[in-house]
Amino acid sequence: MTYTTRDIQARLAALSYDPGPIDGRYGPKTRAAIAEALKARNVKRIEELFHASALHRIILHWTAGVDALIELEQQHCHLIIDRLGRTHAGALKPEANASCHDGRYAAHTRALNTGSIGVALDAMAGAIESPFDPGEYPITQVQVQALAEAVADLCETYQIPLTSYSVLTHAEVQPTLGVNNAANGISPGC
Repeated sequence: MTYTTRDIQARLAALSYDPGPIDGRYGPKTRAAIAEALKARNVKRIEELFHASALHRIILHWTAGVDALIELEQQHCHLIIDRLGRTHAGALKPEANASCHDGRYAAHTRALNTGSIGVALDAMAGAIESPFDPGEYPITQVQVQALAEAVADLCETYQIPLTSYSVLTHAEVQPTLGVNNAANGISPGC
């Protein structure tokens, strides 16, 4: 697996090493943080800082859906949590997103699918951003609880630290990781 400089910087930050800004530039702070992390963790290669699956990030979404799963949601997310708090598997396992180069992956976040697990709350059909109105299908408390449990399980399974660099909402992708994600909701692209 080949990791982008931005992936490496975000992973270093998630592991509490300071690579400087998450900007995709392989500068002196990033090099120093890599050296520090490799030494502290007693490993020789950058790849050893990641889980063997290459999955290192969880991105949370809401589907703009109603009380019924549809095939499109299942194609684009690894897990979907309905408004009753039930968790449903997507069409593909998270490991499908270890690499997007074969074209068979869950396309949930434009330009950030490789290495990312997509988890969605099936809710918010008819929502309006401003002034905010959640519509007739708002996110429920049981969904939020099930989401927390699912994310905790994924973090443990894939050794993903629970940080703002490694578990984030779709809306946090651009300000946190600097990846332009102008399209709202589920979107394709590696």
